[in-house]
Amino acid sequence: MVFPVTIFLSAFLLFQLQPMMGRFVLPWFGGGPAVWTACMLFFQTALLAGYAYAHWLARRTTKLSAWIHIALLAASVALLPIAPNAQIWKPSTSDNPTGRILLLLAATVGVPYFLLSSTTPLLQRWFHNARLGDSPWRLYALSNAGSFLALFSYPFLIEPWLRLRTQSTIWSAGYVVFAALCAWIAWKSGAAVTEVRAGAEKPEAESVRPPVGDILLWLGLSIVTSVLLLATTSQISQEVAVIPFLWIAPLAVYLLTFILTFDSDRWYRRGVFAVLAGVLAPVTCALVAATNGISILTQIAVDLGSLFAVCMVCHGELARTRPSPKHMTAFYLTIAAGGAIGGAFTALVAPRIFTELDEYPLALSAGCLLGFVSWIRSGAFAQWTSRNFEVRIPLMALLIGGATSLYAVTAIGAPSVVARRNFYGILRVSESSDQNGPFRQLTHGLIQHGFEYLDVDKRDRPTSYYGPHSGVALAIDARPKPRRVAVVGLGTGTLAAWGRAGDTYRFYEINPAVEAIARQWFYYLKDSKARTEVVLGDARVQLERELAAGRAHDYDVIAVDAFSSDSIPIHLLTTECADLYRQRLAPGGILALHISNRSLDLEPVARGMAQHLGWRVRMVIALPDKDTGENNSRWVLLTEKLETFQNSKIRDTILGWGARGQATITWTDDFASLWPIVRFK
Repeated sequence: MVFPVTIFLSAFLLFQLQPMMGRFVLPWFGGGPAVWTACMLFFQTALLAGYAYAHWLARRTTKLSAWIHIALLAASVALLPIAPNAQIWKPSTSDNPTGRILLLLAATVGVPYFLLSSTTPLLQRWFHNARLGDSPWRLYALSNAGSFLALFSYPFLIEPWLRLRTQSTIWSAGYVVFAALCAWIAWKSGAAVTEVRAGAEKPEAESVRPPVGDILLWLGLSIVTSVLLLATTSQISQEVAVIPFLWIAPLAVYLLTFILTFDSDRWYRRGVFAVLAGVLAPVTCALVAATNGISILTQIAVDLGSLFAVCMVCHGELARTRPSPKHMTAFYLTIAAGGAIGGAFTALVAPRIFTELDEYPLALSAGCLLGFVSWIRSGAFAQWTSRNFEVRIPLMALLIGGATSLYAVTAIGAPSVVARRNFYGILRVSESSDQNGPFRQLTHGLIQHGFEYLDVDKRDRPTSYYGPHSGVALAIDARPKPRRVAVVGLGTGTLAAWGRAGDTYRFYEINPAVEAIARQWFYYLKDSKARTEVVLGDARVQLERELAAGRAHDYDVIAVDAFSSDSIPIHLLTTECADLYRQRLAPGGILALHISNRSLDLEPVARGMAQHLGWRVRMVIALPDKDTGENNSRWVLLTEKLETFQNSKIRDTILGWGARGQATITWTDDFASLWPIVRFK
């Protein structure tokens, strides 16, 4: 039992580490979905390194190989516990942080992750050497089951109840147990590692090397599923929230397909999944453009359904073409190489060559077409041409699904004046008109981040979420002139329209493309009567650095309006950040939180911040106004002094919103879970 127990434990620890480290680094790099993509690039590359090491070690012919592994295990234990240092790794600029994220993960968890990655293929090989009559392939399914359990348990049992530091301590203790078990196996299996018993292996079947065509097919199938996994994660998280259980859902589906296809041949019904993939792939592409018209649950279900169907086809074909156990480490190495290539393409190449999330329909198309190719290679062409409809219908479904999904690459994406894509997401500038005349708007994903009328006499009008009835407008009006206003999140720069002579509006923006668009395509910044400044970089990091430099109690209003598509990054709503806002606000200053959100109910979190600060709180709900171009918005206003509200129009807003008995959620940098506040409607 020591083999399966160790393999299961290694896989469990491996996939507990991924979301845990993602939660550590997410707040430091802007909170966008690309942070998780960069993390996945590291994990896939480290997995490739671990599989390459296992392949190399399994082929050694001396007992030294066992001692090499034991030495590395001992060295990895010496690096515990795992916990990145924020003072060292927090970025100081708004440049693409992918390299810094990769370096952080390598320095913090590189060695333990590398050894955990090597465990499954290495122990399968040792198991095969020790027990030639038993199949080692089900150990791979067991490994994926451990990974699946780890991912499933994290958002429901780990993240909601344990602080990050506690998670790190428990994980490190589990790793010590794993290292001891693995070292014991290495020591006991030394002979099996170093010597292949003469004549014990089947001389013909197992000595035949896999053909090049099979190797290329393995590589292609693994590349496609890797790209599809990451693209599905981006598609889901950029429109909902960048939170672990939404990262985990696609990864869990991905692993589930591995479990089913490698556990037994009975799970993968070629014809059934070919038809499902061929139908769901184009349906998913068609729904991408209509995301705003469907519920979140429907959106997630369709995306995950397509991922499951296409991955079942790809991983099912991998399982059908797997080699003899003698070549299993080469097989796993090829799969890991495909995963790393797919991760590199998604994280590094796609943002530079695509202005939309084009890798998503491309991966759906490629998955269907590679499934078609694999069928044809196995001799299905003759059955297809002989009018065997049990083969013809699935093959036609794959072919049509692949072709229509490929066409969707040219069809997806709303018409725009300009589109920009970088590490922080996809930005589009488009033009339209309403009863007030033509206007230009900025969207991030599918969410509007401000618009401006193009007529000269109307373009200084504050619109969207910042109109005259909005909470932030009331907050600015409540403070005496001249005003110093800090705005977390630039957008189109709409709040600058409220500026008057002598005022200073300082915008904090992490995405340099947003500033470029705001200055080139909108007039709010250049036409403002106030002095306007834009500080690039994560707002919290920049506010902390300015505080350390002596800038305290210098803002009359701090407006927090930083969105990652439709969600506020978690690290801007924690108690530690609330204390930072308190230190930067002048006496009587107002903290304004924009909580308009179709996916998250942020009201309990805002109440938690107010409770932590001990401040007065009001919520301002503004209704749409077509005459002024004002959108529906919800702002929560917090201040230390009650008279700030009583001496302004804020006194007429919702009074009992912060009353006792209402739901309150307090987030910290070490503990935050979005599960209780997601709206699945």
